[in-house]
Amino acid sequence: MMHNGFSNVSTLLRNSSLRRQTRWSARLARAAVQGYSRHLRPPKQQFPYPKIELGLTCLPRYLAPTFCRSLSTKALPSNRGPIFRFFYRFFAYAGGFILVSSGLVLAFFIYDASTYKEDLSWSNVPVSEHALQPKRGGPKNLPIADVLVDDDDTPEKSSLKDKPKLVIVGSGWGSIALLKTLNPNDYHVTVVSPVNYFLFTPMLPSATVGTLELRSLVEPVRRIVQRARGHFLKAEAVEVELSEKLLEVAQTNPSGEKCHFYLPYDKLVLGIDIDDARKIKNRVLQNLEHACLPTTTDEERRRLLSFVVSGGGPTGVEFAAELFDMLNEDLGRVFPKILRNEISVHVIQSRGHILNTYDEALSIFAEQRFAHEQIDVLTNARVKEVQKDRILFSQKDEKGEIVTKELPMGFCLWSTGVSQTEFCKRIAEKINVQTNRHALETDTHLRLMGAPLGSVYAIGDCSTVQNNVADHLVHFLRTLAYEKGKDPEKMHITFREWREVAQRVKKRFPQASGHLRRLDKLFEQYDRDRSGTLDFDELHELLIQIDNKLTSLPATAQRAHQQGKYLGRKLNKLAQAAPGMTANDVDYGDLDEAAYKAFEYRHMGSLAYIGNSAIFDFNGLNFSGGLLAVYLWRSIYFAQSVSFRTRVLLAMDWGKRTLFGRGKLKLRVLKIQKTMALIKSQT
Repeated sequence: MMHNGFSNVSTLLRNSSLRRQTRWSARLARAAVQGYSRHLRPPKQQFPYPKIELGLTCLPRYLAPTFCRSLSTKALPSNRGPIFRFFYRFFAYAGGFILVSSGLVLAFFIYDASTYKEDLSWSNVPVSEHALQPKRGGPKNLPIADVLVDDDDTPEKSSLKDKPKLVIVGSGWGSIALLKTLNPNDYHVTVVSPVNYFLFTPMLPSATVGTLELRSLVEPVRRIVQRARGHFLKAEAVEVELSEKLLEVAQTNPSGEKCHFYLPYDKLVLGIDIDDARKIKNRVLQNLEHACLPTTTDEERRRLLSFVVSGGGPTGVEFAAELFDMLNEDLGRVFPKILRNEISVHVIQSRGHILNTYDEALSIFAEQRFAHEQIDVLTNARVKEVQKDRILFSQKDEKGEIVTKELPMGFCLWSTGVSQTEFCKRIAEKINVQTNRHALETDTHLRLMGAPLGSVYAIGDCSTVQNNVADHLVHFLRTLAYEKGKDPEKMHITFREWREVAQRVKKRFPQASGHLRRLDKLFEQYDRDRSGTLDFDELHELLIQIDNKLTSLPATAQRAHQQGKYLGRKLNKLAQAAPGMTANDVDYGDLDEAAYKAFEYRHMGSLAYIGNSAIFDFNGLNFSGGLLAVYLWRSIYFAQSVSFRTRVLLAMDWGKRTLFGRGKLKLRVLKIQKTMALIKSQT
């Protein structure tokens, strides 16, 4: 039958009058033999002869695919015009968009309806008698909270009652990172903090001028603690009894009286926030309102509109930039224009440049940007006294002499560093080795110096890591001295032995690794007598030079976050190793060093907002820019936000600023206080 079909084709080709029409049919036949059919346009010319149909019903196995098709010389349907296609696609896309949007809206309302619950049923909740009536003890004979009222709320919490007690003081960056890293089933976790929220501090300058709402920067601590199956006590840590492992806690009862009790711990983590001495006293809009009064003199108006920032670090610079943006972009809408002409913003910096920890080119760019925006930058100046209506500072003049100047001010932001809380001062007074006046000293495993080994840790702003490499020289030489049967202080080490000592130094003090790269040059430099060996004094001098090059870690959220994650991983390792240690009666020695490596801070870069511009310093990759850099700056902090809820609120606040400005210009102090009170009541 296939042979007859092709014979018909040959016969038709002999007829010249039908050659063009049959050529079209032959092309379709060849396409069928190859197993596919292309959309070929039929010839435009129509012949008066009757249309010919060619049927291919059964092809030979060696030619045909596994299917049969019918071919026809009928003209294909004509295409529609471009206008018809445009409207067809438009209505198709619009209809699809409407259907998808309607589905999403319907799904949202269905989910919203599921959040309203009217379950009035309840059951008896088991509560231990020791939780309601705790026993007394300790040096002050206070109640000891061995059992908490919510220990038996769920089966999961009940299974953790006999686990090691981990008490975390504070709800800052380090504490939150620790809670997120901990395995939920390893410890009985209790968080003690006077505030029940976590504050996203890098964006705080934006909240003080209304760019962001304060509620967009806070996350209830109880939500984070719940993930670790822990407990939260809104209370204040007062004192620590190190020998008895008791934390004294004070809490205000409903009658307004302070009641004290002990909270026992196996491991205590101090992650206290340093914010009491650095609270932003937001009186910006209050000064603006007073400056509008007809009874305000010109001199008083200029003083009220003089805003001073003491400190040229990232916090001070970002606040000055946010303040200028608010005054420049939103002030003229509702306040008299004379205020804009008399406003002044000043930044007092003790170093030669603002942002002195950044690359010098970025610091100069920030200063040029501030000069363009008429923000006064006073470098090489130190604040001597802050009075009610003025600030006194010393600065070098053109001759290099130090002179005292004064600056009228109606508002001053102090952002020059951190100070110890009263709780940390009490701890330092109990431990003789704690001599630092600004922070608690820890070793490289973040253990509090002077406390029982492995029982108390300190992270975040309240602590500083002690890098005294030279003081551990005898410890580094002890193994070598034992092998040779010599006194460590009378040894002479070769270059091979120096490499072994350097490896021990790097392991114990990871921050010193960058200064121990060229061991051969260091060995040659401090081998004074060219004997090919280093004696104790030469090696001690070498390590002292390394000590001098090591700097304190910055008191930033980045450092606290890394310390919290590190401590969480180490506590997980210790919990995994605990059964083996218990079986072998191992409860002494440096368990932290055996279970996990020392803490090493890795600087991930710095960034700062400088008023519709931003600068970035990523380990040698330095760049700055305008609005595109601002969007990148926002994206980084948006990704670092603690929860999906805060990310949504941040996006909404930035959108509101774009559409409606920075919100209603009313007294910001009262607004922040009311917002904080509302957050506390809801959480």
